Amino acid sequence: MSTERRPHILILGGTGEAAALARAIDREWSEAVRLTSSLAGRVEKPGPLPGHVRVGGFGGVAGLVAYLRDEQVDLLIDATHPFADRISSHARQAAEMAGLPRLGFARPLWRRDPVDRWIEVETVEQAARAAGDISKRAFLTVGRTEIAPFAQSGDVWFLVRLVDPPEAPLPLQNHETVIARGPFTVAGERELMLHHRIDLLITKASGGAATEAKILAAREADIPVLMVRRPRPEPGRRVSDVESAMAWIRDQSGLV
Repeated sequence: MSTERRPHILILGGTGEAAALARAIDREWSEAVRLTSSLAGRVEKPGPLPGHVRVGGFGGVAGLVAYLRDEQVDLLIDATHPFADRISSHARQAAEMAGLPRLGFARPLWRRDPVDRWIEVETVEQAARAAGDISKRAFLTVGRTEIAPFAQSGDVWFLVRLVDPPEAPLPLQNHETVIARGPFTVAGERELMLHHRIDLLITKASGGAATEAKILAAREADIPVLMVRRPRPEPGRRVSDVESAMAWIRDQSGLV
């Protein structure tokens, strides 16, 4: 790594973990590194981030490789959502082609308690098919891009939670939409589910503390959880906390 310029760190972000890491890097090395956070643009109003922020895709693997080379990126950190498997695949391939160190940074999975009533499936489509058989009033928290399959879930009424208001009507016959951004509290989640007489929570195994409250609330209320398993992570070094990511940056860059 060149000693004549500041190391350039690119974070593929859009998650709370990515933002926390960007802030930690800025606190530790604000004058010593060049920091860029790249967001996919799925959230309308992302919070403020230190360093440079770019929004939008790269144009596939080739586009990301070109960006890494043109912008002289030294370290690539994939801190995207655990279900952004296509982006993670592109990041791995691009880092290999550009010859760059790459770190995967993903929030830890939720821990299953023996009393939890989890029904685990592999895909959102499987969850949509199962929902019609086991629920009448479901709390749907899979993100706006994954709602369409649930239009085929029979007569289920859905409480849909989104971060941003939908740009178009949702493709669901019976539903109510709640616009809210975490972190949430267990008491608030439990009250929300009881108020709407929810009999099933539908979610992805995203993990992390910001949205774990719904899992704990479902446990307390003895509500089953229809859980979409995470995609298999890309091979390579992975961490699940800011401290470990910072240690990796030190090892790779020589920063102190």
